[in-house]
Formats: sequence, structure tokens, C-alpha cells
Amino acid sequence: MPKNLVIVESPAKAKTIEGYLGKEYTVKSSYGHVRDLPKTDDAIDIKNNFTPRYEISEDKREIVAQLSKLANESDVIWLATDDDREGEAISWHLYEALHLDRKDTRRIVFREITKSAIQKAIQQPRNIDIDLVNAQQARRILDRLVGFELSPILWKKIKSGLSAGRVQSVAVRLIVEREREIIRFKPESEYKITAVFNLDKGKELQAELPKRFKTEAEAEAFLQCCIGATFTIANLEKKPAKKSPAPPFTTSTLQQEASNKLRFGVSQTMRLAQKLYEAGHISYMRTDSVNLSDEAMEAAANAIKKEYGEAYHQPRRYKTKSESAQEAHEAIRPTDFSRKVAGDDRNEQRLYELIWKRAIASQMADAKLERTTASIGISTTPEILEATGEVILFDGFLKVYLEFSGEEEDEEQKGMLPPLQVGQVLDLKHLKATERFSRPPARYTEASLVKKLEELGIGRPSTYAPTITTIQERGYVVKESREGKERPYTELTLQQNTISKAQKTENTGAESMKLFPTDLAMQVNDFLVAHFPNIIDYSFTAKVEGEFDHIAEGKTQWQKMLESFYKGFHHQVEDTQNNADRASTARKIGIDPTTGKEIIARLGRYGPYVQLGSEEDGTEKPQFASLRKGQFIETITLEEALELLATPREGRLLGYHPESGKEMVVRVGKYGPYVQLGSEEDGVKPQYASLRKGQSPEKITLEEALELFKLPREVGQIDGKPVVAAIGRFGPYVSYDKQFFSLPKTLDPLTVTLDEAKEVIEKKRKADAEKVIKVFPEDASIRILNGRWGPYIEAGKQNVRLPKGTEPALLSFDEVKAIVAAEAPKTEPKAGAKTAAKSTAKKTTAAKTTKSATAKKTTTTKKK
Repeated sequence: MPKNLVIVESPAKAKTIEGYLGKEYTVKSSYGHVRDLPKTDDAIDIKNNFTPRYEISEDKREIVAQLSKLANESDVIWLATDDDREGEAISWHLYEALHLDRKDTRRIVFREITKSAIQKAIQQPRNIDIDLVNAQQARRILDRLVGFELSPILWKKIKSGLSAGRVQSVAVRLIVEREREIIRFKPESEYKITAVFNLDKGKELQAELPKRFKTEAEAEAFLQCCIGATFTIANLEKKPAKKSPAPPFTTSTLQQEASNKLRFGVSQTMRLAQKLYEAGHISYMRTDSVNLSDEAMEAAANAIKKEYGEAYHQPRRYKTKSESAQEAHEAIRPTDFSRKVAGDDRNEQRLYELIWKRAIASQMADAKLERTTASIGISTTPEILEATGEVILFDGFLKVYLEFSGEEEDEEQKGMLPPLQVGQVLDLKHLKATERFSRPPARYTEASLVKKLEELGIGRPSTYAPTITTIQERGYVVKESREGKERPYTELTLQQNTISKAQKTENTGAESMKLFPTDLAMQVNDFLVAHFPNIIDYSFTAKVEGEFDHIAEGKTQWQKMLESFYKGFHHQVEDTQNNADRASTARKIGIDPTTGKEIIARLGRYGPYVQLGSEEDGTEKPQFASLRKGQFIETITLEEALELLATPREGRLLGYHPESGKEMVVRVGKYGPYVQLGSEEDGVKPQYASLRKGQSPEKITLEEALELFKLPREVGQIDGKPVVAAIGRFGPYVSYDKQFFSLPKTLDPLTVTLDEAKEVIEKKRKADAEKVIKVFPEDASIRILNGRWGPYIEAGKQNVRLPKGTEPALLSFDEVKAIVAAEAPKTEPKAGAKTAAKSTAKKTTAAKTTKSATAKKTTTTKKK
């Protein structure tokens, strides 16, 4: 029997597939992409038709070596990565990195990991689809060009360390513009009229006036008109109605419904769906098709008839609205409709249940309803009150599933109206006019942002989750809940022919896990809109997505697409670099009436804050206060700023420490609010503790402040050395062996355990070890490191980028010193430094050329 090597991108997927194939098949994982663009300026040869330079990733070299060995020992190599552009690109990179021979290589695809699907795929192999590969390459290269050229401009014009991206910047723009709509929104009030009537046997009938009144005077006039009126059933109208099921899930609708019903974030949903797919429970979870295969429809039909009966089955075929959707693909569905429960943990099971119900419901009969409207006449006015009710005659698909509509699910039907007759006189219990306010546009949730991006044609199923994760990780957006504010409203009540007026309050503006832009997002967005309007234009971004689709279909040549984009884009970059002014992050708010000094709001390293006084006006110690949640530099008022600065510079005395008797004072510094324990007057250096998230200097109590001083605390010991948890200027951390390790948001320094601290320390040390390319025994302060933007030299406090074409691992200590000397700031270069640098470049280029030539010489096809 021939030896077969099957390569997939995931170890979990490999494990599942291995169970379906015989002993003659070896299934291995590549753990995703094995090659990528290096994070250097020369990764893309723009002048040479945008030719990319791919490298085997550092962490994949051992994997590639193992796969290469297995490939050489096998007769047939099956590339079984996912059936989309990314999966096709992974297969292509494997083909290139492993130097496979085309005649011995098979590309197989499947949309579900089941025995029948795998066996069918093996019987129908194909070649790598280079059009899909090129579409993925074009996206990757274009996004790299945008990111690498825009980000340095943001560093220079706004703040160092910022990033920009083609899709992420558009997503941020949506959130910023929605926030500004909400800021500008002015609520308007109107009065809603409702009535409650007493019926026999303690039953009640609720009715509403279809129109609303603009003013309290109009509402009160209507109630006055109803004093002494007779209320009669003028008409009863019954109408048949039906509800039809929604189509099975696509990627975006799954993310939206999982968010609405299960409270899952989009990244969490995709992680869980990936596990279900790799375990063989659901079909592929990255799709924009609502189509179901004939086999799936037949399986669903059998499950419905067996579980609910013949009357509940109604076959349906759905058509995807999106022009870019691939109808040959399927919607997300169970691989086995007879299986109602699947998954290794509760969240996987909940998501599977949601997918199962939606897919089953899509093949079920309509729900049949009867809607009744009772019109109630008023003897003193031609106005008509209406009472509506709804009864389900046949539940159909509602037996299984109801799509989220934004309302409470328990209100899927309004309930039956009690028995009524035309001409029946009703006994009024009370008639109310309640003041109601118009609402601003809703802030985006992760789910509604996905929906908006899809509506605009921006991004594709595989990009939604990483885009939303990226904008949060980079500090442009925060996802959080915020408390609302009390708002008064008026309610007028007509009861027993008397009108009463009451002032009530309601909570308004409360938000649950919504996406809020930061001041940084607003600054960056405004700069990009001003200088790169087309890059973050919604229609332009959607047009680019369409061009990627054309490349995937073989209709457009990918280099020409990049050329048409890059020419204008690069001109904008150069023009902005040379001519645009640096963006101001400060705004003058007004003058402090007490001191006469100016108050300024600005964006600092640790977030937005207000500042009272400056060194320019002779203030020795300016006063600072961080902005609160929901406050923005561009909208904060003088009154709000004065309230923030109300904590005096000398601080607010909270009380005294119960053991030491030292005073505890809360202050606001440039880096935020903090509590000080003791003073220099005590003869001992004071202790400091930063306030925690959600604490304010105006409200913090002595008891809460004492909690802050439980840190630093010793968590335990490793090898006889203490591990200490604390909170510093940059957040919570643990220290060990004179090193500091930041704690993730999930760990609290007050409760972190020794095992958890060990995991943080080991993870950071592993990352640091992978970061180091080369060290030099001649001088421990000089190292070659892997940075975010590629390899660089760290020489003490100086960081120096390596010259293009340099092979970091081949550099000698003398060559590194020469490169550092050539880049030394504000000093004349040492004699011979430039010559040495040129010599270094020549040597390393020659070494690289020799290495490349050797690689070409030794590279042979796997089979002759």
C-alpha cells in the first residue's frame, strides 16, 4: 500500500481525521501558516511587481523540518486545509516550503469533518487553486502596505506606538461616528396614552391610543375630554397571520445570535465553533452562504418527522443576498441532525444547541397565528383606542426556535384578548398619559458592529472577529457596561373622573457590554479622515473587498489591483508626511474662576486628563485629574473639569491608619489618582497606592483605601526567592528575582495564587527567550532582538534597526558595534564606522546570497 501523508492546519482537526482514515494514512498538523511576510521594510518588493518575500516563521522551522522528512518518506501528500482563501494559502505555503512535487501532491477540500466527507474528498482531489491563493496574497500585501506606511505617520503626527489598518480603521470610524451622533442627540418628549379597563371575573383589558401628543398641555386636554366618557367596543377584527423561520446560520448571523442569546463575544463564538467543527460536530464555520445541501435537507427532514411529526416539516431553500457569497458552500449546520447535544463543555454545548435549533427550524413549517384588534370608541371624542392580541393556532418552527428580535423573547406573542363583543360597554379603571423620550442611536455591540460591517460589504467571514479584537487590544475601543442616569418624567392619570399629576424618575442611558471609542480613537480617526479620506471611506473599502473577490474568481490580476491602489495611496502618504501639521491632542476648556489659570484637556500617555495651570504661567505644581468614563476631550465642559479638579492639590484627608496612626490622603497626580500613607514629616518615606479601576478620588472611603495597602503582598516563593504581587504605574504585576511581570486582566493581585504567578513568569520568560536572536559575551548590554517591526540591535538604552539585507544571526560583535556607531545620535561617527557598516552589509548580503544559492542547489523535487 502507498504511504500517505495528510497535512491539516490544526492538531484537533488532525486527531478527528485520523480516526476516519486507515493505517496507511499519517495525519499531521502544520499549526496554521508555516510562512509569512517578515516584519521588515523589504518584505514586499514594490518595484518588482509587488513580489512578496516569505520566510518560514521562527516557531515553525522544526515543524517544517518534521513535515519535510515525512513528505520525503511518503508516496502521496494530501493538503487538507480549510476550504477558503486562507486555507488555500496555507496549502500553497506548505507546497512551497516543503518543495513538494506536483504529481505526488493532492489538494482536498471538505466543509465538514465526517467520515463520508473525508472519503468523498479523497476520491475527488484537485490542484491548488492559485486564484484563491492570489486573493489571499493580495489582501495580506495590501494590508501590510497600509499598516506599515500609515502607522509611522501616526507616530510622528499624533503619538508613538499607534497603528492603523485598512479594515480596523473603518471599524473604529463607525464607532466614533456613532458616539458623536449620540453626543449631538437632543431627546424630545411626547406623551403616550394607555388605558386599563375592568372586565368580569377580575380580568383586565389594556389598550393604547395609536397617536402621541407632543406637549403635556395636549395630553392633559385629551384626558379632560375623556372625563365622564363612555367607552365601547366599536369593532372587532380578526386576521390570519404567519411567521416564517430564518435561514440557517452564516458566520455573521451566528456571531450576532450567539451574542444576543448566549452573551458570547465574537471571538469566543468563533473559538467554540472552531472546536465543534474540528471535532466533526458542525460544518465549516466561516461562510456567507445560507444554502443547505440535498443530503443535509434530507437529514433535517428525517429528524423533524421523527421528533415532531410530518406536519412540522416544510423543505426550504434559501438564497444568499450577498453577491460575493459562494453558493457551492453551505450554511453552518450540524453534521448529524439526529444529535441534539454535542461539545466538550457547557459553552460548546450551548453554541451547538443554537446551531442545531436554527438549522432544524429552517426546514420546519410556518407558525400560523390569529391576530385580533379591538377598536374602542370614546363617546366624547372621535379618537379610537386599540387593544391587540395574538394567538398561535399552530406553532410550527416556533416549537424549536425564535430568532432574536431585540425584544424580550418571552413576548413572542401578545396573548389572547379576553372574550369581547361589539357594542360592549367597558368600565374604565384608569387612563394615563406618560411622558416618553426619543432615544439616541444605539451604541454598537460586537454583534451589531459585525452586522453593520457586513451590510456595508466591509470584511469577510474570516475577518470580523480578529478586526474587533484588534481595535480593543490597541486601545481604540473599550467594551464595557456603564450605569445610566436618573431622569424625571411626568405622568398624568385620569381615575374616577379626576386627573392627578405625578413627577417620577427613570434610569436612562444604562449600557450593557457596548463598544465605546476612546479619546485616542477620536484623535486618530479625525486625522485619517482629514488626510486619508478614501482609505477609510466605507464604499471604497467595500470596493476593495469586491476586487479581492474578482481575484479569487480569476477575473482580475492581483498585481494590477495592488498597483492601482498603491500609486495614489503612497502619494497621499508622502504628502501627509511632508506637509501635514502635527495633530493637537489638547483643548483649552476655560479659566478657573478661583485662580484665574487656564484649564486644558489633553491626551496623555496614560489617557485623557485635565490640567490646571502650567509651568508657562508660573505654576510650580500644576493640578491634574483623569477624565471619567463617558467624558471626552472634545466635549468636556468647564463645569465638569472643575468638578474633576475639586480634589485639592494637597489632597483629601480620608482618615488615619488604624495601626500606625498615619494620615491617609487621596490625591490626583499626572498619572492618575492615588492614596498616600504617611508623609515625610513622619520621618519615614510615604507609601503610595494607585486607585483601582472604577474608584474615584471624590468617593473613595478609608476602608477602600486600606484595601489598596494590602499590596504589595508575598504570594509565595520559588527556589527560596519571594514572589510579590503589587500594583504599579503600569498596572498590576508580580515581581520575582528583581524582574517584573505584568498580570493579565483576569488575575487580581489581591488573590493571585503562586501557581498562577508561576505561569505568568514562565510565559514571559519563554517570550523573552524567543525574542533574543544573539547575545555577545564581549558586552552583555548589546543584544540582537526580534521586535514588533523586525530584528534590531539593543545597545544599552539605544535601539538600532538593522540595515536591509542583513542576516541577524551572522553578525559578529565588531559588525554590530559598527552599525550602532553609525547610528549613534548627535555624535560624529567613529572613524571607519561607515566603512565597517558597508563592509557588514556586503558580508551579510554575500552570506545571504551564498545561503540562498546553496538552498537552490540542494533543493530538489521530492520525487524524480
